[in-house]
Amino acid sequence: MIVVDSSVWVEALRRADSEEAEALGPLLDDDQIALVAPVRLELLLGATRRQAPRLRKLLSALPCWLPARDDWQIAESWVEPALRAGQRFGFADLLIAAMASCHRASIWSNDRDFRRMERLGLVELYHP
Repeated sequence: MIVVDSSVWVEALRRADSEEAEALGPLLDDDQIALVAPVRLELLLGATRRQAPRLRKLLSALPCWLPARDDWQIAESWVEPALRAGQRFGFADLLIAAMASCHRASIWSNDRDFRRMERLGLVELYHP
């Protein structure tokens, strides 16, 4: 499974001819995509009133993972190693990464923070 971060979703939804949109379509058709609750909320919060109903319908077709105790514990366990390496991450990105890790999923993101997490060995990124 692949957890798609909001940075990829936003680009795909803005431009149907984008690389993200072209790569995302087949993955959605093959049921390869999982949505995590923090990304779902980020997307819905960024939608206009007009876009929100259509977006909610699109997202409801995907499996949505909610944070569990293990996800929070993993995220917290990564704080100290990240700080020792001189890295800081936003809590939402850290939670998204922990949720992907717990489900043995890779992350597809255009966000540099996830690349830094990958260099620390915390996550596996998906490269289309």
